[in-house]
Amino acid sequence: MRYLVAFKSASPTEVPPPDLMEAVMSLSDEATKAGVLLDTGGLLPGSMGGARVGLFGGELTVADGPFAESREMVSYGIYQVRDKAEAVEWTGRFLALYRDLWPGWEGEADILEIFGM
Repeated sequence: MRYLVAFKSASPTEVPPPDLMEAVMSLSDEATKAGVLLDTGGLLPGSMGGARVGLFGGELTVADGPFAESREMVSYGIYQVRDKAEAVEWTGRFLALYRDLWPGWEGEADILEIFGM
C-alpha cells in the first residue's frame, strides 16, 4: 500500500535547528534503505508562490497564498508499506525527532492512502 504523508507546521516560517535536519536526513536514509520511503520533499510556504484552485457552484476560483489555515504544509513523504499502521509508525518516528530536537515546535501529519493500482 502506498501512502502520502503531509507534514504541517503551526510556525512554518521558523528555520529548523541544524541537528534536527541532520536527524531527519538520517531517518530518511534509513526509511529509503528499508524500501518504504519512495519520495520526499520540502514545500515552500503558500505565501511564496502558492495558489489554491477551487470549484464551487460551477465556478472556478483561484486564491494566492498564504492560506487561512493555522498550519501550513511544509513537507511530504510517499511511503510503500504493508498497512496504515506501518505508515503511522514511520510518521511518528519523524514527529518524535521534532519533539526531541525542536522544543516548542508544533505540527501534525495527515496520512492518506494513495488510490490506484
